[in-house]
Parts: sequence; C-alpha cells; structure tokens
Amino acid sequence: MSQRIKIKALLESDETNIDVTVKGWVRTFRNNQFIALNDGSTNNNVQIVVDFENTDAALLKRITTGAALSVTGTVVPSLGKGQKIDIKAKEIEVLGDSDPEKYPLQPKKHSLEFLREIAHLRFRTNTFGAIFRVRNSLSFAIHQFFQDRGFVYLHTPVITASDAEGAGETFHVTNFDIANPPRTESGEVDYKQDFFGRATNLTVSGQLEGELGAMALSDIYTFGPTFRAENSNTTRHLAEFWMIEPEMAFADITDNMNVAEDLLKYVISYALDKNKEDIEFLSQRLQEEDKQKPQNERQEMTLLEKLQFCLDNNFERLTYTEAIDILKESTPNKKKKFQYPVEGWGTDLQSEHERYLVEKHFKKPVILTDYPKEIKSFYMRQNDDGKTVAAMDILFPGIGEIVGGSQREERLDKLEQRMDEIGIPKDELWWYLDTRRFGACPHAGFGLGFERLVLFVTGMGNIRDVIPFPRFPKNAEF
Repeated sequence: MSQRIKIKALLESDETNIDVTVKGWVRTFRNNQFIALNDGSTNNNVQIVVDFENTDAALLKRITTGAALSVTGTVVPSLGKGQKIDIKAKEIEVLGDSDPEKYPLQPKKHSLEFLREIAHLRFRTNTFGAIFRVRNSLSFAIHQFFQDRGFVYLHTPVITASDAEGAGETFHVTNFDIANPPRTESGEVDYKQDFFGRATNLTVSGQLEGELGAMALSDIYTFGPTFRAENSNTTRHLAEFWMIEPEMAFADITDNMNVAEDLLKYVISYALDKNKEDIEFLSQRLQEEDKQKPQNERQEMTLLEKLQFCLDNNFERLTYTEAIDILKESTPNKKKKFQYPVEGWGTDLQSEHERYLVEKHFKKPVILTDYPKEIKSFYMRQNDDGKTVAAMDILFPGIGEIVGGSQREERLDKLEQRMDEIGIPKDELWWYLDTRRFGACPHAGFGLGFERLVLFVTGMGNIRDVIPFPRFPKNAEF
C-alpha cells in the first residue's frame, strides 16, 4: 500500500518517465485500451494506456465501470487532449469486480433524485466527490479558525433533558418497551423508571451547555450533530444536521457580529483556496442547470462570483426596525408579490424578505439586529426599550438566514422574568440559572448551520445533497 500515489498528487507533479502505482475505480474503459481511473482525491481521472494485444483477455473482460484496480506503470507525456500525462500499464490487478449489468452508476448523466436513492454510491460521481471534498475543507477551516483564536472545542451532550429552543420538536430517547411503558398511579408514563430516570431527548442545540463552558473557559465552540423532529419535507430542512455554536464570555452583540462575519469570510476563502477545482466544477454545473430555466429565474451571479462577493463586501448592518421600513415600502410588498405580506413591526421575517434585503436592496450580505423579543428565544438579552432583544441574524444571497445569535441575558432577574412570561420551568434549568447566580458576566454566541454553509459554498439547491446520509421524514436509509 505504501507505494501507492494518489491521483491528485500525480497530476500536480510534472515528473515523467518514472514508475508509479495508482489505485482507484474505473470510470470508463474505451477500445480495450484506455482506462479512466479515479481514486476520489480529485475529479480528474488519470488515463491508463493498456497494451491490449499483450494482456490476458480474461483480465480485460474484468475491467468494467466501477471495478477497483491497482495499476503499476510508467508515467509518460500524454498524446491525447485534456490531460498532461498517461500511465503506460505494466501490471494491472483487479482488486474488486463490478458487474456492469447491475452497477447503477453507468457513465451517463444521472438525476440528483436518483442519486439520493443510491446515496451509498453517489460519492463516486463528480458532483458528489466535489461536494464532499468542499465539505471536508469547510469543516477543517472552522476548527482552524477557532483554534487559532484560542477557543476551546467543547463536546456538548447528544442526549439531554432540555429543549434549548423551547420548540418541543424533539426526538425522545427511552429504554422502555414503547408498547407497554411503566405508568404512574395517575396513568402517565413513569420516566423515573427509565434509563436516565427522567424524560430525555436528542439535542436541538448545544448552546445552553456551551454557555456553561464559556463561564469558565472564556471562549468555547461546539461542532456536532443536532436533531429536530420537524415534519418538514423541504429542500432546506433535515432531521439531523450539524451545528457550529461558539459562546464567548465578556463579549457583546458587536463582538458577536464581528466574529461571525470573520468566520464566514475565513472559511469561504479557505475553500476557494483549497478546492478551487471542485468549486469551478460546481459553478460550471450550476451554469448548465441555469440555462434550462426561464430568464427571470436564472442566477444573477455565478457561484464563484457569489462567493467572491461575500469576501469583498463588508456585511451591511441594520436593525430589524429599519429592515421592516425598507420591506414595507418595497415594490414587491406594495404590488403584493410577497407570499407573506409585510404588515408592519412585529412581523416574523420569511426567507423571501431576507433574500430581498440581500439580493435586491443592499446587494450584499446583511446582518439584522434588535428583533422584537416576542419572536425570539428567552435567553436573549433584553434591550433598554423593553420591546427588542440584542439578537443578530446574518443573511446571505440565495439562502436567507445562515447564522442566528445574540448577546445572552446575564441578569438573573430579567432572565427569570422572561422565563415566567413564556412559561419555561425554572426548576428544570436550575443549572443554567446558576451561571447568572455565581459570577455572571456579559456574554454572546451564535449558531451556524453547517449544511446551510455547505449549501451556499457548493451552490447546490437541496440540503439533502450536502450531507452524506440525509435524514428526513420517512427516510433513514443507510
């Protein structure tokens, strides 16, 4: 195995007349002579030239699309178009056969819907190879960004007894026989007899636990799976997705906005640098897709332009109140073109409103702040006006909200008052309130949905295509 060279490294080197061993999967085999071999390190194949007259016919028959090969040969300058080098095969070994009658990924165009049904094999296509290499780079860049700034990576629990958002859309975790759980005298399920001695669920957010870490370590971040039992069959929702949630002690809403903007620019820049080829391929794919659409539905910018646009512009910062005024007076609102008309202050902004602000009005990414407290979570710091909270959302072109965060309410009396107003039981969150009892300080944080970020950077239209094995209603395959 140690002799093997990855195809990406081989194609980047200019050396010829050397012997190498490459291993990968057959994309195509033409004229019994030319094998296009790919090992997933790049979308580019290396061409293997076979001396078919001196190769065993039984071996040639086994070289089919999808088969795994080990090839040793000499690197020579290519005579064909589109590649600099070929490998003249000296030795070919079939490591794994692939029945061409049954292999579902024949060399032709496949729909994304079909590929979702064979998600275990879709990594082998150019589109998904590119997507998951970009996802890998974004993941690494997130860790690098926070590590370089002295943040501590904190693992928050996947099983928890709290519903951080108060939304109630959680997956329950139990050890009971669900057909016949033990019950109390009043007939309710007796969770005291369950594995954890209480009702538990899969986490919807690591934020509340993250705050506990920040109250001792100053700056922490989480990066892990979160779960929502939301019956949404849309291109924007998943039941299992990954979240990045930093929490920073001694930070206010402005610090929060600065870190979030810096993070987004850093990771986009990193992906453009490390995965230029993959992003160019995805950009090209998007342009081809766009040509099939009516003129008014086509993208104004290519994928590469859109990413560069986010790097080149300072994000526009404005309050929710200013945004409502802009939206109320906007042409689509006056002409009743919005699906959800903007009536006035207090309206919960929809994706169409967010995209209008970014794509049409400001023509740059936008950070909205100071939302009405009624439409935001209990833990957000109340502003002096008594009506708004120190919340911030970052809105991106084509996607709407990509980051949501706030300065957290550090004043115990204000936090308890808000919990009472909304009906969140204080006794269940005694541990959270302790951080306000013992050495409270101003602090802030935000959540970045990782798949939303990958969606944006790859230009894909469906969130199910940017996570290896999507989980959504009625689907937990693979």
